[in-house]
Amino acid sequence: MSRLILVRHGQSVWNASNRFTGWTDVGLSEQGVEEAEDAGRQLADIRIDVVHTSDLVRAQRTAEIIMRYNEGSEGVPTKYDWRLNERHYGALQGLNKAETAEKHGAEQVHIWRRSFDVAPPDGESLEMTAERTIPYFAEEILPDLVDGKNVLVSAHGNSLRSIVMHIDGISPEDIVSLEIPTGEPIHYSYEEGVISRDQ
Repeated sequence: MSRLILVRHGQSVWNASNRFTGWTDVGLSEQGVEEAEDAGRQLADIRIDVVHTSDLVRAQRTAEIIMRYNEGSEGVPTKYDWRLNERHYGALQGLNKAETAEKHGAEQVHIWRRSFDVAPPDGESLEMTAERTIPYFAEEILPDLVDGKNVLVSAHGNSLRSIVMHIDGISPEDIVSLEIPTGEPIHYSYEEGVISRDQ
């Protein structure tokens, strides 16, 4: 049996200031560093054999902090790929979420943020994000699990929502209500071709 651990990066400085971040490459806030350290302590007793992360520093830094707590982590390979990036928020990137809700209406902003197939202006929908994350999962992450490796994926709210949707078979209607908290590991087990969430 191998293990898959998904972690959304710790709080970023733009999460803290309530801004749409997307592909903007911002760092972790102080709270985000603490969240990554907490995740590292939670995962300290699980041997991690390979790390997958995005091209964005907030996810990479979260993975680095977590791995500091993992005994014997020297030499564990880390794979970086843009396909694990947060979804692109297009024209909304950098804007304050509350101000954007005042301008466009809270319902419209909720649709942009949580729906499956509605993209923000010039940005990606969750469906479009899944078109890059799911092939990456199938081509890069799944083979590591098949090889018996314990895998850590440090990524983003929406890139992980699309992967969780795929693994757990969540419908486009139900994905609207799924929130991935920052810095909280989600555990899965892989055995004989079956991935199941650990309770």
